[in-house]
Amino acid sequence: MITRREFSKSVVAAGTALLASEPVLLAQELQGPRNVSPNQDCDLLIKGGTVIDPGQHLHSPLDVAVKNGKILEVSRDIPESRAWHTFSAKGKIVTPGLIDLHVHCYDGVTSGVNADHYSVSRGTTTVVDAGSMGYLFVGRFVQDIVKTSVTRVYTLVHIAAVGATTGLDYAQDNLDWVEPGPAAMAAMENRPAVVGIKVHLQQSKSRRPKDLEMEFMKRAVQAAEACHLPLMAHINDTYYPLRDHLKLMRKGDVFTHCFNGFPTTTPLDANGKIRPEVREARQRGIIFDIGSGVHHPHFTFDVTEKCLQQDFPPDTISSDLNKDNAIDGIYDLPYMTSKLLAVGMELDKAIECVTTNPAKVFNYGVQIGTLRPGSEADIGIFDLREGNFEFKDAIGVARKGRQKLVSHAVVSRGQLLANVAV
Repeated sequence: MITRREFSKSVVAAGTALLASEPVLLAQELQGPRNVSPNQDCDLLIKGGTVIDPGQHLHSPLDVAVKNGKILEVSRDIPESRAWHTFSAKGKIVTPGLIDLHVHCYDGVTSGVNADHYSVSRGTTTVVDAGSMGYLFVGRFVQDIVKTSVTRVYTLVHIAAVGATTGLDYAQDNLDWVEPGPAAMAAMENRPAVVGIKVHLQQSKSRRPKDLEMEFMKRAVQAAEACHLPLMAHINDTYYPLRDHLKLMRKGDVFTHCFNGFPTTTPLDANGKIRPEVREARQRGIIFDIGSGVHHPHFTFDVTEKCLQQDFPPDTISSDLNKDNAIDGIYDLPYMTSKLLAVGMELDKAIECVTTNPAKVFNYGVQIGTLRPGSEADIGIFDLREGNFEFKDAIGVARKGRQKLVSHAVVSRGQLLANVAV
């Protein structure tokens, strides 16, 4: 029986083709070895692109050489004679493989999507599942998804035993299903696939207003402390004000959906100014993550524009990809990055928010988010299209943008893939 990994590597399944072994797509750009010589010291050469790697302060025409699944060299005018295969990136942007801190990718289980189709085939080489499973089923997630995907998949353990995908409403009304000890134990037993704890706080997810919400948050923090991992907190439209939850969060914890439009949890006060407790939280080291999503005010252009105008950009940009918003080419991470360009974020800063910054949030066990020699050979190759594009936020408000980032090809774990999905 064909495995998920084998299926994902086919042209039609995950939207990619392994050009290094099967030059079916973009064959004119992938050139095999012309001569076998002692000078051929790299497996793949990405040549002629504009390299943007904010972690190394790079934004210039450079070539990228790959050897044995690692970045070998980034420099000007690397001779093609050194490479077994050369890929032309002329006119393209070359970045570290993108990292999406917030997806739901338990494919086939409620809201989960296929990570290989919606992520690696679109330039996002690493994703973090944001707590689809709690301690009861996270081991199953690791076996079913983490170990079978081409995409680098990591996960958070939801503090609710059943996770965010099934029965969350019930769990939040029954603290017997919210146990810090088992959650922490499951996280430690499933390292390095598990990189943190997740908590989901929202009025619509609980029928018992004020007697459980803060306890739910406190137990999530306890679990994170017990396993020495960060906490990601979905804090939207809560019964308690945002400041009460932020006070409990620690340096390195993540506030996802940070630019939401809910009155109780938006980062803005009634006058449209950044709340003092929000600035204080950033000073303490809290990470502010976009987590766009759709159909709910998790991300609004209005809030985002006002935050950017007050020099309060997000630390990380993420998609909240799930079955509700999995529309081809619209809610993937490059598209989400394009939304930030549309509201005034500079390109290098936006790339930093999907490469350098998310690479620092969790301990992935490997060096990603950079093209530094010796790091993992995860590379995004993008078209930066110029034109008039319309983008919508999570509540359907439109903004016009002049640039759109679209995946052209990707290198994942040292293997060259071509995007055919969008």
